[in-house]
Amino acid sequence: MGRRAVLGALAAPFLAGSAEARPPFRLREDPQPLLSPPILDEAGITRKLDDFAGRVILLNIWATWCPPCREEMPALEQLQGRLGGANFMVLPLCIDDAGIDRCRRFYDDIGIAGLPLFWAESLRVQLAFAFMGLPTTLLIDRDGREIGRLQGPFDWNGDAAVGQIVDVLRE
Repeated sequence: MGRRAVLGALAAPFLAGSAEARPPFRLREDPQPLLSPPILDEAGITRKLDDFAGRVILLNIWATWCPPCREEMPALEQLQGRLGGANFMVLPLCIDDAGIDRCRRFYDDIGIAGLPLFWAESLRVQLAFAFMGLPTTLLIDRDGREIGRLQGPFDWNGDAAVGQIVDVLRE
């Protein structure tokens, strides 16, 4: 990735206006099918995105060494508590090379208790979802297709994010 791309990505949140005022996603008119890497849950069960079909998914790709990822985790937990259920879930996908145990220690250190934890190998996740930076968040429809993508942090429990997700749930 070139220097201009990195600088552009870092500047984008400041140029795009207040994160509180705008919804996080520009929704796709042509939902895209997704590949799924093997996703490990805390019980040691290997899953695929298809296992979550039938509900809208906010897939947040993160790592414990990523400061913006760490900062947005409490808001993701609040969003899960607010909207999570049979129709919606936050799927935080940690890609730390040290594995799911390190991710669990991070959850414990900052007091995250109401958010599920999933882990996958970083290279497989990068290949499956074709993303460049962290955090990256995908909004996935009930059929397992990508309908929105955001690179960078966001206030996931703010009115703009909640409002957009509620609108998607009504569709």
